[in-house]
Amino acid sequence: MKYKVGIVSLGCAKNQVDAEMLLAKLNKNEFEIVEDVAMCDAAIVNTCAFIEPAKQESIEEILELAKLKAEGQIKCLIVTGCLAERYQEDVMKQLPEIDACVGIGANDKIAEIITKTLQGETLEVFPPKSCLQLEGDRIQSTPRHYAYLKIADGCDNHCTYCAIPMIRGKYRSRTIENLVKEARWLAEGGVKELIIIAQDTSYYGTDIYGEAKLPELLKELCKIEDLKWIRVLYCYPERITDELIDTIANEDKIVKYLDLPLQHCNKDLLKVMNRKGSYEELSALIKKLRDRIPSLTLRSTFITGFPGETEEQFEELSKFVDEIKFKRMGCFPYSQEEDTPAAKLPNQIDEDIKQKRAEIIFEQQQVIMEKYAEESIGQQVEVLVEGFDRYAECYFGRTAGDCPEVDGNIFFTTGDIKPATGSFVQVKITDFLGIDPVGEMI
Repeated sequence: MKYKVGIVSLGCAKNQVDAEMLLAKLNKNEFEIVEDVAMCDAAIVNTCAFIEPAKQESIEEILELAKLKAEGQIKCLIVTGCLAERYQEDVMKQLPEIDACVGIGANDKIAEIITKTLQGETLEVFPPKSCLQLEGDRIQSTPRHYAYLKIADGCDNHCTYCAIPMIRGKYRSRTIENLVKEARWLAEGGVKELIIIAQDTSYYGTDIYGEAKLPELLKELCKIEDLKWIRVLYCYPERITDELIDTIANEDKIVKYLDLPLQHCNKDLLKVMNRKGSYEELSALIKKLRDRIPSLTLRSTFITGFPGETEEQFEELSKFVDEIKFKRMGCFPYSQEEDTPAAKLPNQIDEDIKQKRAEIIFEQQQVIMEKYAEESIGQQVEVLVEGFDRYAECYFGRTAGDCPEVDGNIFFTTGDIKPATGSFVQVKITDFLGIDPVGEMI
């Protein structure tokens, strides 16, 4: 008899890749993988614990599945991922409905762990974080035409607000050879867009090669014939080298899109965050990037209400956002995470003030993006088809300036033609809805 296993993966794309590797291990050990966790024998929640809202989402998902267990629909409930790793001693005390709490270092033992829980055992398994396997078989959970390539795990940056180093451990890069091998396998399976991820992609290779090797890795990936788009996320501004800029500018397969998580622009706050830069330095970097890569779409994220942020410092951030005019941007109120240096700082800011400041930045960005949308009318763009929207009765997809799951879509009509999901088409933009462009396939 094959036991049925389902998995719910929460949080970032890096966590999603871990979940894909868990699925492959279970499949190899003759478990039956089912999409609907309500229909399985064993349910896994691959949790996130980056900030408070992510923790709450993980807990709520666990409690929902615990109800199904109480009703007899599922036999056992296993929790892994960042929440399990971060709160090793507390998870099962607070959530006794769980049958196994599994640290990230035990992911390769997941089949054995599930077998024991199905036999009635209750387990807590926490090997060293360094035991987390960075490569191996995957069962792709994204649509067939795009996939994430996790080039490293962990982080050495130690930003004072961030819990990732204590959850995931030190930065560990994979070799260029293994990454190229995995990318070729993904391309052979139909992947057209490869999205490069790590906690800090620009730090890639420093630990194993003695120097940053992201440009070299990208050049090797560009040699894979079946790939059409390569997208780079999470580059830290202080590590944007001329070599990296030239690689992005000159390699046709690398989409002209760059994610720079700046967090703030005030030099004093950045210093307390253990980040580098200032208003002037970041403005100069962005000007340099736009000069060298004219069609570049820049994405960034910012934190409002970091401990000690004055009204003047917030106004400086507001001015920076207004002047730079990012095409894509996220803004979040500071989350006071226990055991991080920032959590112990004086002058913690009231939740309402943090939230209000984030809303102001978000409203500014909406105006900026609406302006970009207006200016796009009449342009012809290449679009990766994602599917058909039955309610809007049109197709939708993404341009090179849109990352899946974080950016928007373009909606377009096609006449009598039915383009395949994962194909590339040319679309003329004729209007916009909110900040999403609308157009007609050419």
